[in-house]
Amino acid sequence: MAMRRLPSLSTLRAFEAAARHGSFKRAAMELAVTPTAISHQIRQLEEQTGLRLFNREVRKVVLTEAGAQVYPVLRDGFDAFQAVFETLAQAKRRPQVTISATVAFTSRWLVPKVSEFQARHPQIDLHLHASDEIVDLAASGIDLAIRYGRGPYPGMAVEPMFADQYAPVISPALGITAPEDLAKVPLIHFRWRWNHPLNPTWNQWFASAELEQPVSSAQLRFSDESHAIQAAVAGQGAALLSLALVESEMDAGHLVQPFGPSIAGHTYHIVQRSDRDAGAHVQAAADWLRSQVSRTASKRMRSPSR
Repeated sequence: MAMRRLPSLSTLRAFEAAARHGSFKRAAMELAVTPTAISHQIRQLEEQTGLRLFNREVRKVVLTEAGAQVYPVLRDGFDAFQAVFETLAQAKRRPQVTISATVAFTSRWLVPKVSEFQARHPQIDLHLHASDEIVDLAASGIDLAIRYGRGPYPGMAVEPMFADQYAPVISPALGITAPEDLAKVPLIHFRWRWNHPLNPTWNQWFASAELEQPVSSAQLRFSDESHAIQAAVAGQGAALLSLALVESEMDAGHLVQPFGPSIAGHTYHIVQRSDRDAGAHVQAAADWLRSQVSRTASKRMRSPSR
């Protein structure tokens, strides 16, 4: 096979960058060299090929007819080089999925289930982004978000996960077995991040149970839902809490739901960008979330009185 007789790669890169920017100065900035070096490399290329490739004008350079024929060939070639190397590098890297959710949902619902995801998908790295602020999925690079509320979520592909339920949960050490016993212990409250008329409260629960709220009950108030859960586990009172967020504590017997009713909370949704096709690793994470929802629902059906 005959040896290729081509100009040096450095001169071709200098020409392609200068033609793309229409400037030796901007080409020099991209390639981290001086404008003089770019000018020298292009002059060398013109001498090697016997072609004048640029017309030098004040503060700009313009392709000659010969340069205009060479430029698209080099541009497409360098684009092809970049694409194949990026494809190979991407194939070598381990896929990663980032899921964003509130701090409470991440720590109470997602974290206890992570080991099951890792066992099912050992080749995928899972990154949990915990934040009570609504993140911009396009700007942050987050693949999936779990949003709690009633929407809408414009520009997003939205899938309901499950509707939350709230009920009185209590440490079994307190010996609370009937609604009337609530008068004997403090009622634990926490502050919602946003005001909404359908946020579950003790007032709503007592109305749903058709009971008078005991006026003599002490009150414990927290600014954070997780602190309210910890207080309930510690036996400091009765808390009206999300059954989803205290699932682990109830499974371990640290908290019990001694009586009903439960009242509706808001709905958890799986949210992802609608303008981007989800890769197989993102789809695997979404399927895992769905399986965990189904498993939780089946567990509650088997244990309705817990």
